[in-house]
Amino acid sequence: DFGIALAVTAAHGDRLTETGLSLGTPSYMSPEQVEGAAIDERSDIYALGCLLFEIATGQPPFEGSTPLAVAVQHQTAPPPDPQKLNAEITDDFAQLILKCLAKDPDERFQTATELLAEIDRIRHPAVSESNLDALWSHLRRPIVAVPAVLVVLALTWFSVQFFQRRADVRWARYEAIPEIERLIGENDVWRNLVPPYRLAEQAEAILGDDAELAELIRQCSREINVLTDPPGASVYIKEYVDPEAEWTSLGVTPLEGVRVPIGIFRWRIEKEGYETVLAAASTWNVGSAEEGLLAGYDLFRTLDEEGAAPQGMVRVPATETEVGALGDFFIGRYEVTNREYKAFVDAGGYLNREYWEHPFLMDGRELTWEEAAREFVDQAGQPGPSTWVGGDYPPGQDEYPVSGVSWYEAAAYAEFAGMSLPTAAHWNVARGAFTPMVQWPQLGGFGILAPFTNFGGQGTVPVGSLPGITAYGAYDMPGNVREWCWNETSQGRVLRGGAWEDNTYEFGNERQAPPMDRSSRNGIRLAFYPDPEIVPAAAFELRSPQFTVDVRSQPPVPDAVYQVYKEQFSYDETSLNGEVEYSQESPGGWIHELISFDAAYGDERVLAHLFLPGNTEPPYQTVIYFPGSASVMMPSSEGLESYYEFTMFLSYLVRNGRAVLYPVYKGTFERGGPEYMALLLQPGNAASYAYTEYLVQAVKDLRRSIDYLETRPDIDSDRLAYYGMSWGGNLGAIIPAVEERLGASMLVAGGLLGVGRPEASDLTYVTRVRTPTLMLNGAYDVIFPPETSSQPMLNLLATPEEDKRLMLYETDHIPPRTEYIKETLA
Repeated sequence: DFGIALAVTAAHGDRLTETGLSLGTPSYMSPEQVEGAAIDERSDIYALGCLLFEIATGQPPFEGSTPLAVAVQHQTAPPPDPQKLNAEITDDFAQLILKCLAKDPDERFQTATELLAEIDRIRHPAVSESNLDALWSHLRRPIVAVPAVLVVLALTWFSVQFFQRRADVRWARYEAIPEIERLIGENDVWRNLVPPYRLAEQAEAILGDDAELAELIRQCSREINVLTDPPGASVYIKEYVDPEAEWTSLGVTPLEGVRVPIGIFRWRIEKEGYETVLAAASTWNVGSAEEGLLAGYDLFRTLDEEGAAPQGMVRVPATETEVGALGDFFIGRYEVTNREYKAFVDAGGYLNREYWEHPFLMDGRELTWEEAAREFVDQAGQPGPSTWVGGDYPPGQDEYPVSGVSWYEAAAYAEFAGMSLPTAAHWNVARGAFTPMVQWPQLGGFGILAPFTNFGGQGTVPVGSLPGITAYGAYDMPGNVREWCWNETSQGRVLRGGAWEDNTYEFGNERQAPPMDRSSRNGIRLAFYPDPEIVPAAAFELRSPQFTVDVRSQPPVPDAVYQVYKEQFSYDETSLNGEVEYSQESPGGWIHELISFDAAYGDERVLAHLFLPGNTEPPYQTVIYFPGSASVMMPSSEGLESYYEFTMFLSYLVRNGRAVLYPVYKGTFERGGPEYMALLLQPGNAASYAYTEYLVQAVKDLRRSIDYLETRPDIDSDRLAYYGMSWGGNLGAIIPAVEERLGASMLVAGGLLGVGRPEASDLTYVTRVRTPTLMLNGAYDVIFPPETSSQPMLNLLATPEEDKRLMLYETDHIPPRTEYIKETLA
């Protein structure tokens, strides 16, 4: 009977899925998919007909030596007469089976309801009215009705479960698995493999231990150990990019071999009676070549009893560094606030010489106490930071970081608080360097970290108000204010972390400034060493953050050789096939277009963002931008208008009537990936043939962008300017030499590096640049130091003296924003 048929169908469900027969539709189908539900139901009826045939005859309707042969018969051969295989089958039942197996779906039962009605007709022939009355009376008896209802309900439930199960299996195998493969393939491993992993979890709940699915899960997850001292701590996790998401419990420590997706996460570890630990850690490891990226690491944290750790500080575990082994230490959860620094001022900290232990040096001369005291005043001449007025900070800024302090003021406050300024090495460890499971996001995760920090802001923000935590739960280490460190440099003291108007990659760099520098970008974060006597002496030694070479003595290449090198950047004139992918009005008052065109190499397409001013009539003067190296770490240029390089370095140009073209160069944004990060960001790779090939492609992208601009009637192609920042500033020694359609060159934080093969070295090209050039640099820049990099670049330019200028500012890598805005517009 039908109930038995359903039971047998469920028991033999795998046989049906092997033939690819449809067995129902998922409950989560989209409205568009629902339209095909009737067709699916007729397919289910065909599948049930196969089972009914085998129940009635003892053999399936179609057989063959291979699954393909069976499938062909299902498509083309008429089913055999079931009565010839079993003479006991009635005519009605035989016709029912054959109607289920009709090749044309329109000739089958159209719905399960119609099929059930036919089964009921066969089993219960028509009876007289009197018999029906008697039957109805009999069925109404509780002893009959209740079991009958229960049986019907049970059969209905099993039927629904059966069809839903088959639909789920079909979805998992034929929809989920291909989608998981696609997501893994298109997501570079250093970015985020959580989406395919979450989909794989859903499929795993349906398919169980499936070999194909297990391999995909292996590709997007890994097993780690999570350990704490003491054990018994509850561990929670959520994606770093979604700080508002609910925490997901992983269990209680020790956790061994817990499976987690590949990605970057926020962690919370808590145990009653102990301080809660927050952390940022990826599930990646940039291990050795032998280990590979999936080499295992444990996540380990020591928990401090409540009240035992220094107030307002987080523990950083012992770590091996380039200066030796650093023991456990503590670092401020937040930067020192105005409110906290006010306690130092009110306690007479500026008058108490006990806190001022170091000689005051300024412009190569040692100051007396009285001379130094005259320097350490606020805007009203009272003792205090340069950003304060009348001995107090601006109203409502209690929890903002104190800023406008020199290194001496920072060191005095640390002494007052019974703490220390962190050494450059301690600060680096606290941000996550040298730390298992953290190195990868700190190296390449600026694109992930930056949106949750105060990079690209208009000033400081309250400490801890943004969710950009680092490896051990400290806030605002990237951005907000630069933080003084202990170490001396050749020109002052170390600063780390970058301020609100710095590049995102400043998070990983050491910078320097004179110890008397009282820039509004300078602030304080404290450290505490429980065992100061075991801190290696090398941690306190002079730092040499400068990593450029002196290019002043390297001779230029002969003209004949140069012409050969220059020809690398030439290409045949071919159709651009340019397209405007979209064009939209921006709240900023301009038109934002995404355009694409054929690259000058391979079969690639170049993307470019074009910003057209709304306050000027065309044709527009146009600035072509080449970005800093942070773009190599960004996964996509989508939302470029909110990206800090546009808001900081470009938006003002559009507001002032210039068009801006921001090409997506080879190796950046969606045209990048881990291989380009390794090529472009790791020292020494500039000497490789791979880098030369890359450089040629990137320069061709810019030249091809100019080709496109020349096709636009709204662009004045006789007034094109090159604008390079940092990385782009260095390429300002190459691009204007090989691209003569540029009428001006503006370089913010640019200079010579003097490295690499001669055909790709900036020294080969800089002496051939004749474009009017403006260079804006920091006097204490450690990437392009004036004496060995930026000034030699200016000197080597073939541009007439009256058409080139270098302006130095009392800062490090990036000049003050007001200055580069003023000078570039001028």
